[in-house]
Amino acid sequence: MPPVLVLLVNLVRGLVGLVLVLVRHWPTTLTVAGLGWLTYLGGWQLLTLLAGWVSLGLGCWAWFGWPTFLSLVLRPARARWRYLTVYRRNWRPVMVMSGLAFYRNAREYLPTIVRVEVTKTTDRVLVKMLSGQPPSIWHDHVENLAHGFEAAICRIRTAKRPARRWRGRGRAGQDWPGHIWLELVRDDALSKPVSVTALPASQVDLSRLPVGRREDSSPWLVRLLGTHLLIAGATGAGKGSVLWSLVRAMLPAIRAGLVQVWGIDPKRMELAFGRGIFNRYSDDTSGGMVDLLEDAVDEMSKRAARFGGVTRTFIPTVADPFIVVMVDELAFLTAYSPDRDLKRRALAALSTLTSQGRSVGVCVVGALQDPRKDVINIRNLFPTRIALRLDESEQVDMVLGDGAYDRGALADQISPLPEVGAGVGYIRLEDSPDPVRVRAGWVSDADIAAMAAYLSEAA
Repeated sequence: MPPVLVLLVNLVRGLVGLVLVLVRHWPTTLTVAGLGWLTYLGGWQLLTLLAGWVSLGLGCWAWFGWPTFLSLVLRPARARWRYLTVYRRNWRPVMVMSGLAFYRNAREYLPTIVRVEVTKTTDRVLVKMLSGQPPSIWHDHVENLAHGFEAAICRIRTAKRPARRWRGRGRAGQDWPGHIWLELVRDDALSKPVSVTALPASQVDLSRLPVGRREDSSPWLVRLLGTHLLIAGATGAGKGSVLWSLVRAMLPAIRAGLVQVWGIDPKRMELAFGRGIFNRYSDDTSGGMVDLLEDAVDEMSKRAARFGGVTRTFIPTVADPFIVVMVDELAFLTAYSPDRDLKRRALAALSTLTSQGRSVGVCVVGALQDPRKDVINIRNLFPTRIALRLDESEQVDMVLGDGAYDRGALADQISPLPEVGAGVGYIRLEDSPDPVRVRAGWVSDADIAAMAAYLSEAA
């Protein structure tokens, strides 16, 4: 081919590529063109004046409306910066070295970055996989991706269709075939103990109780209304932090008489310290704890008789408060008690409460160290389950369900040092099968005493 023709072809290709880039990034193109036009008309003085007014406007917006400024300006700008300097720059070499690229007939195929989102500590990269590529391949290369993008941890998350209209099948919120999220943790927001949450206002939402912090630095909210909660963790894992954080989040409702907390503490060490907070309390291993459970069953049956055919939705009132039965060591009642009759009665009461109590405002919150089936065979009756530090990887799937460990719930790798790992765990949210790493706030003895004093003021 003549050199002139080669030069002409390359020139045409370059011009076409330039036009495509300008059209693809039309907001930037229009902005630069507008600024150039203003500079041509008014000189650099007009451009400087305009920059000053824009800076002043952004500064006032940040001062008076920081949340919206953060979500609409700062985070999108940071996401764009991370996309250009980290992901777009390193995408091809990381894909090639991780084995996620594909070669066919001397042509290279790469997955595509669709969008990048950032939080204070985490980047989320939406990826369109190659046709026919399963997410399991990406699960096998999370270490490559983490090191390639200089992140502490990388997890693969299920992608959902966005809320806006897209060409293609499926509605918003459904699984998005061919797409996954890469969740890359830059900094561990849970490496230090989480401060105790402030006392909530008079209005308490029992479906969104703040108990700590999630890995992306957002609040960790736990639902108690209409569910039961099981907390599993080895000795020193921080089960007490979750229990007391739940109690603290409900204090205004307890003070108003809309919530009652019944405590059972076989060890007589955790809940016993704040026994004055509980509406009913028992640590009597000779039968008092089982009697309390059976009283909860009786109350549940009475409510079911009154509410049956009248309403299907429970709303807490002073006459019929929301009852939380909190058991610190559930395994003592179901497996370790030396009295077989008490074990039988306790298991029968717990089975009845967890299978029928949700609809009439009775919730069971149980904590235990060993989640094996021969210790507690009713764990599937707890819709919400939290896995704190556990001794074995198999126990993670026992608590959170099959596949939880492969999805990133590494509860057996949580540090046993209290200042590092106490209260750290994993939970599955209602809207996603992927486990989320969380940490409960640390409630000190002084905080518990202050909580008791807060309730005594109302009395």
